[in-house]
Parts: sequence; C-alpha cells; structure tokens
Amino acid sequence: MAGLLALVGGMEWRDGCTFDRELLEASGGDEVLVFPTAAAYEHPQRAVDTATQWFSKLGARVRGLDVLMRPDAESEEHAAVVRDARFIYLGGGSPMHLRSVLKDSLVWQAVVQAWDGGAVLAGSSAGAMVMCDPMVDPRGGAFTLGLGLVNTMTVIPHANTWSQEKALRTYTLAPKGVAVVAIDEQTAIIRSPEDGGTWRSAGAGNAVAWLDGNEIPLSALTA
Repeated sequence: MAGLLALVGGMEWRDGCTFDRELLEASGGDEVLVFPTAAAYEHPQRAVDTATQWFSKLGARVRGLDVLMRPDAESEEHAAVVRDARFIYLGGGSPMHLRSVLKDSLVWQAVVQAWDGGAVLAGSSAGAMVMCDPMVDPRGGAFTLGLGLVNTMTVIPHANTWSQEKALRTYTLAPKGVAVVAIDEQTAIIRSPEDGGTWRSAGAGNAVAWLDGNEIPLSALTA
C-alpha cells in the first residue's frame, strides 16, 4: 500500500509545520531525504541546511540529494538512494524547473516506487504543485502538465499570499471534475492509509477545496 502523502503550502521546515513530526513517525525512520531540485538556481544547499536544522529538533537527520539538473535525475546511483528512502521531501522553488528535471526520469520512477512501497512522500510549494496533474502554472494561475502522482486534483500553495481575484480565476479555469485546493503556508493536506485514503489538513493555516465552482470538504476529495 502506498505511504503517507503530504502536500505543503510552502514556508516548509519552520515552527508552524507541526505535521512534520507526524510524517517522521509515520516513516518509521530517522532520516529525511531532501530534494533541493526546485531551488537549483537559488542556493540549493541553503534549503538542505534549513531542513537539517529543522529536523534535528525532531531527532532526525537530513540527507540532501543533489538532483539539480536532468542528467542527475537519470543517475542510477541517485535512483538507488531514493528507492531505499523511507521519507522523501521535495522542497520549494521553481515548479517548472522541478517538473522538467524529474518528469519521466529514473529518479522520479524511484520516488514513485518508494512511495508505493510505503515510504512517506512530502512536497512543499513547487514540490506539492508538480505532484498533481493538472498543475497550476505559477506564471498566470492557469493549468499545465504535472508529474501525475495525484490526478483530478491540483493545489495552490502560499494561498494566504494570493489575491482573491487570482484565486477565483484559478478556480474558474479548473477543468470540470478537477478539485483545486488552496493551501496556506506552513500548512499541509495529508492522506494516509490509516485514514482510509481521505484528506485532512494540519499545521498553522487553512486549506480550502473547490470543485466545479463550489467549496467542498477535504474529506470529499477522491484524488
């Protein structure tokens, strides 16, 4: 059975992210494999350092995986590391770069394989966006292709920073039958096998789901 999945609205690895302790416990381990891929052009090591400081407070260590460009994502060495991981975390940055690096790659196949085998998988901001197909295009709030781990649902990260006009435009542009979940920073929506596959929110802020122009409860999401 696939493992726990968490989609985070951004500003990850900070005090408001109380759900990270739950994710760590669900993994059954004490190591988090962090992908700084989305921050490849924005000091990726800084993302790893932030994660290291945060998870050390929770009694865990962090291993950064330098999958920064497409050739890195086709490395069997990197894929082997991913397949052995029990907690994989895709950090924030550029969703377009993250998608281009991982899509249909050996490393992404390894991520899915690990998750299918029960590993915990989390993505924040760009990391959350790319898991969905369709994916919200940050350049205008419309839609584009994602990695397709989650279908018939997409997410708006940093929702508390979006204008009402931009959010409403995204809700309106969503294809029929595709739910849009607006997730605040330091907030996650979580789906775990123990919850019967239903979604719930955790963390400092709120998460609101819309489907075909109507607000719906997170528990009604079927993706």
